[in-house]
Amino acid sequence: MVTVHREAGLRFVIFTDDHEPAHVHVVGDGHAKINLVGADGQPELVSNDGLKAGDLRKAMRIVGEQQAMLLEVWSKHHG
Repeated sequence: MVTVHREAGLRFVIFTDDHEPAHVHVVGDGHAKINLVGADGQPELVSNDGLKAGDLRKAMRIVGEQQAMLLEVWSKHHG
């Protein structure tokens, strides 16, 4: 598990032994999983377990803003 970004009280984590598609786990007062590239090319929510709506909106915005960096880190760890 690698924390690749911290912002707005959230941790953005990539597991080094995880599976495709490229995604990030967001940890705060709950946990969400977000695919880095959805059907329209933008990040796509996969699941949410306890993140408040406001934190989830922040997480989606941040993943969108950091998409290129997160994809680069994913590729570094998963080839």
